[in-house]
Amino acid sequence: MHSRTHNPQATSCSQRLMLRQMTAADWPLFYALHQDPAVIRYVCDVLSEAQIRQRFDSRLQPWTVQSPDMMARVIERLDNKAPVGLIGVRSDWPNKQAEVGFLLLPSQQGQGFAGEALQSILQFAFRDCGYHKVVATVTAGNDPSLKLLQKHGFVQEGLLREHFYLGGRFVDDLKLGLLARHWSLTQPG
Repeated sequence: MHSRTHNPQATSCSQRLMLRQMTAADWPLFYALHQDPAVIRYVCDVLSEAQIRQRFDSRLQPWTVQSPDMMARVIERLDNKAPVGLIGVRSDWPNKQAEVGFLLLPSQQGQGFAGEALQSILQFAFRDCGYHKVVATVTAGNDPSLKLLQKHGFVQEGLLREHFYLGGRFVDDLKLGLLARHWSLTQPG
């Protein structure tokens, strides 16, 4: 049985960003992201503070590839330590798959930070954890996220029609995937 575990304080860096383990001190960022309708409009309806706290607390738990909860990393700028958002993976270790998800503060969107953070988390998933595949679910209409994932090699594998109830109506979900062998072809060295 594979039992990779990772130092909860471990960080990874890109050119402009650091991804670090979320801590209890990150509650204001987590709450702000989950209360901003512009941020969550393709993710979920607005949640109560208690529901958001429950999600937050579950992401503070020690994480391994066998963990049922999402592993969350805070995305911070290297130049000023300002928070950019969150990125993480939810593991399906029996199938050697992880689902990636991300939320960025509106003030930090459109600057290429999501792409840098995604590249770092893909490296973590494939090289450090040994996943075979990383998947993503994108709600129809979320074109920026769809384009970002496709730019990083994800391909659409399916469309789930009227799959998710959001904003008082059923919406379609697009399922995307990226295989480790395809990702590795795009990496230097």
